[in-house]
Amino acid sequence: MTASADPITTEVVRNFVISCAEDMNASLWRSAHSAIIYEGKDSAVALMDEHGNMLGQSTGVPLFIGAIDACVHHVKEYYGDDIAEGDVFIMNDSYMQGTHLHDVTAIGPIFHEGDLVGFGAARAHWNDIGAIDPGSTMGSTNIYQEGLRLGPTRIIKQGVPIREWYDHLRLNTRLPDATIGDLGAQIAAIRTGERRLSQLLERIGTDTYRAACHNIFEQARRMDREAIAAIEDGTWSREGYLDNDGVGEEPVKVALSLTIKGEELLVDLTGTSGPVAGSVNCGAKQTESLLRLAYKTMINPDRAITGGSFETMSVKIPDECMFNAREPAACEWYFTGLGLLADLFISCMSEAMPERSTAAHYGDSMVAAFFSVDPKRGQWIAIEPTAGGWGGRADGDGESALINLVNGGFRNIPAEVMETKFPVRLEEFALRIDSGGAGRHRGGCGVIRRYKLLEDCFSALWFERSRTPAWGLNGGGDGAKPFIEITLPDGSTENILKMRARGFETGTVVETMTGGGGGNGDAQARPFDKVLADVRQGYVSAKAAWNTYGVKIGSDMLVDEAASKPRN
Repeated sequence: MTASADPITTEVVRNFVISCAEDMNASLWRSAHSAIIYEGKDSAVALMDEHGNMLGQSTGVPLFIGAIDACVHHVKEYYGDDIAEGDVFIMNDSYMQGTHLHDVTAIGPIFHEGDLVGFGAARAHWNDIGAIDPGSTMGSTNIYQEGLRLGPTRIIKQGVPIREWYDHLRLNTRLPDATIGDLGAQIAAIRTGERRLSQLLERIGTDTYRAACHNIFEQARRMDREAIAAIEDGTWSREGYLDNDGVGEEPVKVALSLTIKGEELLVDLTGTSGPVAGSVNCGAKQTESLLRLAYKTMINPDRAITGGSFETMSVKIPDECMFNAREPAACEWYFTGLGLLADLFISCMSEAMPERSTAAHYGDSMVAAFFSVDPKRGQWIAIEPTAGGWGGRADGDGESALINLVNGGFRNIPAEVMETKFPVRLEEFALRIDSGGAGRHRGGCGVIRRYKLLEDCFSALWFERSRTPAWGLNGGGDGAKPFIEITLPDGSTENILKMRARGFETGTVVETMTGGGGGNGDAQARPFDKVLADVRQGYVSAKAAWNTYGVKIGSDMLVDEAASKPRN
């Protein structure tokens, strides 16, 4: 490399590419046709160099970021030198990019003065991809039931859309207009990144830009090595169980061991269940991406992810493993096991770094879906994740009503949007009292969302972590388990956590409750004033304050210290 970039230029480039990514995301959200993207933010964008190394990322679903680079590599490998300015490629293959088929990644090369200088990418969840059920199917047992599957596919050649591919996409979804509209939003995001990066290159030139990128990557490598080297060597192991795989009743084991030796961190998933019949299998690339995300929560979390990050970490995934999905394994709910895997990783790191210990969180996306396929009423799909409680930390309480670690910026649909666009009324959205695990630092609370159906329609549910709810650390208690109650128009009730698409009559009420986070530390050491604040704010009931924390709250909403148990 002949050109060089001084520290100031390097810092300007670092912040500029992040700004580019933010602009890309804004373009995607403002242009999307589906509420799951423009309200739910089920998407992610990235700006990469010409080799596919990460440069800039934006808020969105952080789980996607670490695997988008794999998509660029697949495009480069498949098309080789046959990549031209103005091209756009899409792909969603579960075994290549790791996620379910709904997550479609669009990729476009970026050229400057005829020279390939990078790639822009935008991944977004398409509401319907032509599976056996509208939206997401809860009962798939192989990839062929889950919808249209695409390897690297060019859909725009030198700026000209390839008509037959657009026709093919329209013919393979129940929502053709929204699907093509969302694709257009992804392309707009790529073009935004291309335009913004060109502005920088016109100012500093490609040589200086590449030198700055080299510096950014080297800084990330050095910081990661130093951070891992500062941790005492050792091996830590954890395991837990998913409730089931979606089609059977047997629990699914997730196991992880973590070894730190010098500047290296090794993650080994030996002991995890092999490929399962249901749809909780996950591609290896997305598994690695999740472990990168969990790593980043503990190691240099304040620094942006770049192409130089994570080189200190290696991952061993057995060939026969649910986290190394191979054809024809079903992958629709690939992220369910990843939420548990993240908690296991963080618990191991909490032993290695007790000053940053964090109890487990509620762990899964907790998806509620409602839809209609009646052409007379109009086909529509409303699908959303549900927030829950996070684990207590070494230095503070866990957060309440926060989306799970896997999803980051993904959100539930606001009540106003839900009730305006769909015949579903959100009758309650509230904190679930007493759901956070007890501890010196309390776990965050889960939430209650209660839906009333205003028309005959279908509903599907996917809630997890009742077998292995959010566990506490250092003597802290577990968070509450998830719970769902369906009240039919005749007054009868059903309790079910996973439910494949099923028709319900007008007036049916679906009440969902997510779990809370685990507590951290001995509950008997929680100060009186904090327990009192919890009761006043609705996190903890007066009954639980006494039974769990040993703190007596009087009718005047004050602590009766004489009647309370002494603090440890």
